[in-house]
Amino acid sequence: MRNLTITRRKTFVASLAKMKVYIEDPAGGDTLIDGVNCRKLGTLKNGETKAFPIESHSARVYVIADKLSKNFCNDYYIVPEGDFDVFISGKNLYNPASGNAFRFDGTPNEEVIQNRKKGNKKGMIILIVSIVIGVIVGRFIGAAVINYFLFKESPETFTKGGVEITLTSEFIDIDVEEFDACYSNGEVIVMVSNDYFSYDPALEELTATEYGELVVEYNDLSTDVKQSDGFVYFEYSSEDEESVYYYIAYIFKGENALYLVQFSTEMDDAEEYRDDIAEWAKTIVVQ
Repeated sequence: MRNLTITRRKTFVASLAKMKVYIEDPAGGDTLIDGVNCRKLGTLKNGETKAFPIESHSARVYVIADKLSKNFCNDYYIVPEGDFDVFISGKNLYNPASGNAFRFDGTPNEEVIQNRKKGNKKGMIILIVSIVIGVIVGRFIGAAVINYFLFKESPETFTKGGVEITLTSEFIDIDVEEFDACYSNGEVIVMVSNDYFSYDPALEELTATEYGELVVEYNDLSTDVKQSDGFVYFEYSSEDEESVYYYIAYIFKGENALYLVQFSTEMDDAEEYRDDIAEWAKTIVVQ
């Protein structure tokens, strides 16, 4: 046996979905991926690295989104034969035709290139069919009903991690290990973190501004903590090979903890959501 270590590099694309890792297993597999019998090794969260025990023989390693889309939203890497450990990485890339599929890093061989092209073709057909069905349904149901069910937003209050916030009904509560609470509407992510005074009594002596300055310093961010409209906050950005992301982090001091509530979106959408984020921030109540 040896270890296969896979790193799923962090990216905004499909960031909320867990990717599933499978390995070729002609005898013991229970899932067919493009005609190849495979068994599941585990899952990968956005930004996560995991090691999986595998055999010494050569085999294909697949990363898929789910079983429904496994035959077009997939990518594979051929692990060579040997007793040595293998380290590979990749990330999800924006491409609606492929379902924003995971792609392994490195230069793919011709076989992998053809598999990706085939997946894009299948995915595009499904996408076109979905659009056509949507148009037909829209014509029969009527614009008023569609607008009511698909586009109507209403305020919705979420409470978790010691923070209450009112967003909209488009947001859903998602489980992200790194945060005490997390919500998303597909374009904006709200991330809640807390530091209870019981963890470190010295925290109770800090103001919200001083805590924000420590967060900025600890994470080596090139920004300043500001105060405006009764808020203590800082803004920063990050990027990967595909996109640039905007963040605004609000700091609050409660009775038992200091809280960091971050809003994040792609930089291209930041201006569109700036006023909305400011309104959502006004609804925040901490314990």
